[in-house]
Amino acid sequence: MTERDAYADLGATTQEAMDIAETSMDIVRTFVPDETLTDRLRQKAVHSTGDIEFQHLIRCQNDPVVAGARAVIDERPIVTDITMAKAGITGRGHDCPVRKAIGNGAELAAETGMTRTAAAVLELDKEGVYDGAIAVVGNAPTAALALCDCIENGTRPAAVVATPVGFVKAEESRKRVRDVANEYGVPAVTNVGKRGGSGLAAALTNELIHVASDVRNGDVDLGDHE
Repeated sequence: MTERDAYADLGATTQEAMDIAETSMDIVRTFVPDETLTDRLRQKAVHSTGDIEFQHLIRCQNDPVVAGARAVIDERPIVTDITMAKAGITGRGHDCPVRKAIGNGAELAAETGMTRTAAAVLELDKEGVYDGAIAVVGNAPTAALALCDCIENGTRPAAVVATPVGFVKAEESRKRVRDVANEYGVPAVTNVGKRGGSGLAAALTNELIHVASDVRNGDVDLGDHE
């Protein structure tokens, strides 16, 4: 992938838009290191939030960039919790099927009283959807908690991107993702604090796609980043 193509993957397609995207990323790189693949996630977090300090809130376990990029290369599914996160994932640079959990599990939610997103995750997990997939949670803490239950019961996503947002269970759910990721060796990227959201989750997932494109083009060797 050329540098210009990378800016196109930010959503820019016209010359003016590409110039804006290029300038924006150049500014980000003056504040965020550009030495490792994890730095690329930090840069994308800053770019998507407009907050330079957000680079310090990103947490990674078990090389999620390497694992996520490999999953993209292998055309594994990308599964989001809600429509908003799905809509933010680029359609360029990969052939992964992208689907959302919400819309499944309505009957289970009605029977148990759990949230629709949690029920949707559990229902998709019964179908084996999350094994080997990139699991993305951008909004619902209960979806992240349900995914953790699935991992504890044997499900193994290729990588987890979890940035649920809010004041109820959000921080707790992301901490549990980190704890479960460490215990079971699952690659994961999360953030600390109360902020987050679907835009951030999509941006981080897009960076996994961008790294995969760089691997295909010979610009990145994942063997150097084990």
